[in-house]
Amino acid sequence: MPDEKLLISENKTADDAAKLILNGRVNTDSANILQRRLEEAYRNYKHVVLNMQQVSFLSSGGIRVLLMYYKIANGSGGSFFIENPSENVKNVLGMVALDEMMLKK
Repeated sequence: MPDEKLLISENKTADDAAKLILNGRVNTDSANILQRRLEEAYRNYKHVVLNMQQVSFLSSGGIRVLLMYYKIANGSGGSFFIENPSENVKNVLGMVALDEMMLKK
């Protein structure tokens, strides 16, 4: 559905990382929302995990934000991973060869 919003909730993990749980579409508009939430998370944590199990769509704008924060985290001694990607997210990351780099093992 084209008007599906991106909802983001946050939890703290046992190893003192932020876990952002995404639900909806990461498109050009919502990528800005994701970027602001990641910026906020990295002010308080060095490590961030994105749960993308409920993400139905990932656009190039969303990929740009993911890659930007992956680089920021690794450049500052932190970490950035995606866990439980939906099939759509897994397929998109695989097509752009970011799956090995970003998916939590």
